Amino acid sequence: MSWIEVSEYLSSGWADGVNIPSRARHYCAELEKGQILFFRQPPFVLPEDDVNFLVSQKASDSRLHKNISYRPGKDLLRGFSDGKENQQRVHRIMRDYSSQVTQFVSRFLAPYAGKLLMDFASFRPLEEDGRNLPLHKKNDLVHVDAFPSRPTRGGRILRVFTNVNPSKGRVWFVTDRFPALAKQFATDAGLKSIAVDGASNLAGRLTHALHAIGLPVTDRSPYDKFMLRFHDFLKENTAFQTGCEKERLEFPPMATWLVYTDGVPHAALSGQFAMEQTFIMPVEALVALEHAPIRVLEGIYGKKLA
Repeated sequence: MSWIEVSEYLSSGWADGVNIPSRARHYCAELEKGQILFFRQPPFVLPEDDVNFLVSQKASDSRLHKNISYRPGKDLLRGFSDGKENQQRVHRIMRDYSSQVTQFVSRFLAPYAGKLLMDFASFRPLEEDGRNLPLHKKNDLVHVDAFPSRPTRGGRILRVFTNVNPSKGRVWFVTDRFPALAKQFATDAGLKSIAVDGASNLAGRLTHALHAIGLPVTDRSPYDKFMLRFHDFLKENTAFQTGCEKERLEFPPMATWLVYTDGVPHAALSGQFAMEQTFIMPVEALVALEHAPIRVLEGIYGKKLA
């Protein structure tokens, strides 16, 4: 099984602030190696009234977008408009969820405390099964995560999900972890050419210079460029999609799980109503650095990528 069920956090004094350094470091390392940490109930405050309100919103309504996103840094809600009162309530729910998850991660994964870089939170109201999406946006194809507009420069993508569906599980497939897939496919996906271009390309150096002086351009390192390409390469590779060994995971109603989605290739087959908070974990915060995709790729290529 690709997940580790965690019960001690809920049953012990850990949730009340008791410091257990060795266990916290152990769970950080397991995550970084490609395990999923699974809780049957949210290990943080998530009021039932808030969950019921979100789930009551009709996904078929034009006002409800594919995702409702919340940007903690700017306290900004996107993707929902249904009157001022409802919008304010959704905004407050997403703000509270983001804050509660951040406090939980800082306690539970104590080595990361003070080093978490908060990314977006989201609520996903649509059923994953049967969605008609372009190939590169299809969630039901096995992939690793990379963000086109938010390069990490080697930082890892840690995501916390909660299935708030009152009656149905959220179903994933997972397969071999990033090190195995990179060893098999990185060369075919263009690692060497992307790395060489990133090191010598004049346009890339100009982009970096413009970003450094504060202009709104996306400054991608060779690592970020490759991870975007690898995301697409896996989805385009029919032989891989049909032939890779898959493990089916079903996350029951109200389950919460933590996963590094840049290192655990995954596909969302079905499920409706999920909340999620993303963090970017800087390389210097990691406790098992050898498992980080950037170190795996640098080991294959033989040079720095960020």
